[in-house]
Amino acid sequence: MDLEAVEMLVRASMHRAGAAALEHLLSLPSPEPEHVACSCGRPAKHHGRRSKQIVTALGRVRFERSYYLCSHCHQGHSPQDRELDVEGVACSPGVRRMMAVVGSDTSFDQGREQLQLLAGIEVTAKAVERHAEAVGAGIEAGEQEEIRQAKQLDLPDVCTPDAPFFYIEMDGTGVPMTKAETEGRAGKAEGQPAHTREVKLGCVFTQTGVDREGRPVRDEDSTSYVAAIETAEAFGLRLYSEAWRRGWNRAQKKVVIGDGAIWIWNLADQHFPGAIQIVDMFHARQHLWELSAKLFPVEEKVRKRWMARCLNRLERGKVEALVKILRESSPRTMDLAKTVTNEAEYFARNAERMRYPQFRKQGLFVGSGVVEAGCKTVIGARLKRSGSFWTVDGANAIIALRCCRLSRRFEDYWASRSGAA
Repeated sequence: MDLEAVEMLVRASMHRAGAAALEHLLSLPSPEPEHVACSCGRPAKHHGRRSKQIVTALGRVRFERSYYLCSHCHQGHSPQDRELDVEGVACSPGVRRMMAVVGSDTSFDQGREQLQLLAGIEVTAKAVERHAEAVGAGIEAGEQEEIRQAKQLDLPDVCTPDAPFFYIEMDGTGVPMTKAETEGRAGKAEGQPAHTREVKLGCVFTQTGVDREGRPVRDEDSTSYVAAIETAEAFGLRLYSEAWRRGWNRAQKKVVIGDGAIWIWNLADQHFPGAIQIVDMFHARQHLWELSAKLFPVEEKVRKRWMARCLNRLERGKVEALVKILRESSPRTMDLAKTVTNEAEYFARNAERMRYPQFRKQGLFVGSGVVEAGCKTVIGARLKRSGSFWTVDGANAIIALRCCRLSRRFEDYWASRSGAA
């Protein structure tokens, strides 16, 4: 016996039987009033019954339902389509949910293959793309409503437990885009056009305590994400809305962690005043390692001694002493001198954000590993796949969908949505 062939045959047979039962259920007679309200506000008149075919989790189903036509705007519609959440679409809510899940995790063509293999549902890759992006756009529309409330300072009070430590981390990562989306934008290399657009990603999480060694421990399943290709101003409101939803106003101690990007600290000052600001220690170290390689390209022993001095000052929070070491260095070229000056300004500007001994005594994180991991898992794993090129709208829809799922909010969205495609 070929067990696989038999079980696939039985599954297909059960699907056909289930589809027939569902088809009969959907075609049962229902009240058919002479007139129903049209979206234009005028009455639409009954024009008999018309058939509709949709793809369901059991297969293709065709059923008949009442059809109404408005003599004023000449638009036709079926109230039953709205009740079943299939108005204007050819897939059931269950299938659209499946397409949203696979479309947010893998390429649209691979998502099509997964649906066929795992669920016996045959759809096109374009259908997976269209419905996954439509669900993501619905999620984004809900977030924009929260952002609108944030602009008007009309966010509702939230009932969440008080968190001893509340963290916000921010970072940016590039996503490959179509040529039309990067036209006129300068690339990273001088004289070269841009091939990517920056996604700004923020994460929110809490910390209740520390481990036996006194190291901070992130609360399990406490991390949520927001992200989009948008201006820093728009992103600031997005992140503020998420922080408020998570209970930022009730936190006992508030912390913002990021690298040295100026836009991060501008947003921190604007939306999260009073929070402790920390520059990721590993980014600060990386600045020193890269500079040492330029200052001492062949003098390994000198480079190691110089780095030991610099790291010692950094670890002890003696940033002013570190800046002095940098400014006393002797670069060989004008370009290198400019680089050293920029690095000295970087450390001087962020001195108060680099008091790492003080932060550690308070049991705080001093690294932005959570958001950096998010750049890989939330954004990179789906939007940086080989051969992927995105439009801004398409990327933002999938980003919203992934953030919603990885923040464990997708089931709540799906249960509460009203006619979202």
